[in-house]
Amino acid sequence: MSDAYDQLIERVREIGRMEAIEALLDWDQETCMPPRGVDARAETTAMVAAMKHERRTSPEIGELLDQAGDGGEPERAANLRETRRLHERAVKVPTELVRDIAHTSALAKDAWVKARADADFSAFAPHLSRLLDLKRQQAECIGYETELYDALLDEFEPGARTAEIAAVFAALRERLTPLVRELAEAPTQPDFSILQRDYPQAGQEQMARRFSIEMGFDSEAGRLDVSVHPFCTSMSPGDVRITTRYDEHYLPAAVFGVMHESGHALYEQGLQHEHRFTPMGTSISLGIHESQSRMWENLVGRSRPFWERHYAWAQEVFPEALSGVDLDAFHAAINTVKPSLIRVEADEVTYNLHIVVRFELERDLLNRRLEVADVPAAWNRKMAELVGATPSNDREGCLQDIHWSMGVFGYFPTYALGNLYAAQFFAAARRAIPDLDDRIRAGDLGTLLEWLRANIHRHGMRYRPDELCRQVTGQPLAIEPFMDYVNAKFRPIYGLA
Repeated sequence: MSDAYDQLIERVREIGRMEAIEALLDWDQETCMPPRGVDARAETTAMVAAMKHERRTSPEIGELLDQAGDGGEPERAANLRETRRLHERAVKVPTELVRDIAHTSALAKDAWVKARADADFSAFAPHLSRLLDLKRQQAECIGYETELYDALLDEFEPGARTAEIAAVFAALRERLTPLVRELAEAPTQPDFSILQRDYPQAGQEQMARRFSIEMGFDSEAGRLDVSVHPFCTSMSPGDVRITTRYDEHYLPAAVFGVMHESGHALYEQGLQHEHRFTPMGTSISLGIHESQSRMWENLVGRSRPFWERHYAWAQEVFPEALSGVDLDAFHAAINTVKPSLIRVEADEVTYNLHIVVRFELERDLLNRRLEVADVPAAWNRKMAELVGATPSNDREGCLQDIHWSMGVFGYFPTYALGNLYAAQFFAAARRAIPDLDDRIRAGDLGTLLEWLRANIHRHGMRYRPDELCRQVTGQPLAIEPFMDYVNAKFRPIYGLA
């Protein structure tokens, strides 16, 4: 039994190493690959994806799983449970389909970059149509309870179901819509223009790197680069890479973007090295992953205690932009709530509404209730209805996110789940660390990181997302901690009781 388990884990590690190769190929394509390398990279990516799929679906994996049984020590039980889940899911999908998806998405990402630059959705539409066809085939192979979206959602948030997500989003929408309206009509309004002054890129990079290191990002085990769409990717806990983009007339894009991606990176760097390339050395879900990035970006990075420590230095870095701007005005500006077009730049209150837009469009596309050619118009209508902002072109509308070009459908809901988990986890951290605000004010971010490492990062896939939430907070996932947080934070900023 032990011998079978050891053999199984070595096969699992081989698959994990192939996933690291895929991640490195994707990182290279997004950051520094020459434009003319796209066709060959698509072939290479497809080959690696097919090889990995063949390894995961190998009859030997199934035989070793049967011989190894179930249960045992928690780490062993988690490795067996998740290896079995991934194997049973993978054997339903033909290798050729996996190859097609990888090849098509590599070409689609390049097409998306060009279409986004030209604000021309029609140039990307054929690639999206092809990817949707392939992902429908994949969902049909895997199987689902009520709709195609279930099969794809499960890849990113194991155990989640579309109907459950829709119910959570409906409750969020009901609670957030009146709050957004109330803040818009409040007597006190932040001066958002403070953030749209001249902020040289060199200063932004200096600030972003400083904050990332103070959070605990290990620069000996990671790096920061520039890409069209910010992201974090990991080859192992010792090689975690993040990217950002700079706008010299909008400070938050890079500064909070790097804090966001550093939050992801801290999770990856906090996974146990001895378990690398196995489920126990892998994050449990993208919702939990997003909770880490949103926590550092917003609950820490946009907090008053954080800037009480850093604002005087920020004025030294950007003397022209911030001269004469006091801390109250700056803190209010970085916490402005208003309809906006770009998801990654949205405030904490309206952000979830951006996710609802994407969730509803994805479901409609997959279920053929929406034609690809009609996406720009449908996007604009939903943005106007839910967020209160209408894009003037496709670049700031339906082409702003990279996800669809990657063939990633079912991913977007994890962003909103991450907001909910973040608020609930942070409330638990406050209970465990009563002087947390004072520690942040004093520059001690390590205590929070240690708490996250002990309660979330080190567990890998030991718990399912809902189990982990109960383990950490004593409660199932709920919207109340998030609503309590945004009301307590934003109402005083806007002069509301």
